Amino acid sequence: MTSFEITRDGPCPDPAPARLTVGIVSAGRVGTALGAALERVGHVVVACSAVSDASVRRATVRLPDTEILPAADVAARCELLILAVPDDELAALVAGLAATDSIRSGTLVAHTSGANGIGVLAPLTAIGAVPLAIHPAMTFTGHDEDVTRMTSACFGVTAADEIGYAIAQALVLEIGGEPVRVREEVRPLYHAALAHGSNHLVTLVVDAVAALRVALAGDELLGQQVVDGDPNGVAERVLAPLLSAALDNALRRGPSALTGPVARGDGAAVAAHLRVLDEVDPQIAAGYRAMSLRSAQLTGASPALLEILEDHS
Repeated sequence: MTSFEITRDGPCPDPAPARLTVGIVSAGRVGTALGAALERVGHVVVACSAVSDASVRRATVRLPDTEILPAADVAARCELLILAVPDDELAALVAGLAATDSIRSGTLVAHTSGANGIGVLAPLTAIGAVPLAIHPAMTFTGHDEDVTRMTSACFGVTAADEIGYAIAQALVLEIGGEPVRVREEVRPLYHAALAHGSNHLVTLVVDAVAALRVALAGDELLGQQVVDGDPNGVAERVLAPLLSAALDNALRRGPSALTGPVARGDGAAVAAHLRVLDEVDPQIAAGYRAMSLRSAQLTGASPALLEILEDHS
């Protein structure tokens, strides 16, 4: 077991922390990236589970010295067990592991689910495991950059007590991430905020690209790339600097970063946008209306503009 010291400045590894034997269930993008990151700082991933051909290949590439075993055997061999399965599979996996009696008392069991705290680990906690929720707040591509990006990522951590927090925070700090405490009762809100920001941003960008393609197609300059449905085209290049600046400004300045017709209170422009977007795709227009209404609420827009944006259908 790794030993940790809690100082006045917070938890940190002791000057010569013991190396942990690590087991991972399963060898997906998140699990193998965490395993590789932990091995970089001296821990040893002794076993992982991999069911699909893709996960077996990923484990072989990222964790070449790690034995591939059934989940129960992985759990029996390690001091730190990482459960890196999708949110909706976690409870069943925990129940199954608890039924096998494969986890020794004192084993650190950490899951990577954003939506769950440590409550989902209760069957393992009851048999003496130390429950940890350690969620990397980033997307995973399955490539080498995942491990590198962890050094600039925040990790939402939840534990049962200060010792658990010390362990979770130290593990995150070891691999270069920034630990952020998330109380058990607010894990659903934490996860909702991340999903709202990241997932809906993708939807917003996809819709904006689709509308811009319609606007640009057929009028390409001589020698210019044809505007079509392929990704990374002209429409994406037009939007990229605008979107990057908007995201940066929003994170730095909050609602004051809002610009454009809604922020100016230009109801005529907003009405025109709704009309032309509806001609392209009513669903894109509906998304524009919903986001514009929220923007108008943030900026304290006039009743006239709110009237245009409120859906009276």
